[in-house]
Amino acid sequence: MSDIPKETAEEEVSFEAAMEKLESIVEKLEEGEVPLEKAITMYQEGMTLSNTCHEKLRRVEKQMDRVVEEDGEIKPLLSEEDEE
Repeated sequence: MSDIPKETAEEEVSFEAAMEKLESIVEKLEEGEVPLEKAITMYQEGMTLSNTCHEKLRRVEKQMDRVVEEDGEIKPLLSEEDEE
């Protein structure tokens, strides 16, 4: 795993880069050719990347929960379920 603190690493890596690295780790682990010690390290890195992606998505969802109407008023977005 990297020596960068979690908060710093999370801010520095883009969602796309984190997903690409996570997909690469999953692919290698699925091949089953990785020695156990390295597989454990890769799994831990994958979990960190997964958490990073989840947190980035959560932040974007929070931002998208609101839209600015034409008059400048902020209005929460309604999902299709809310409208029924």
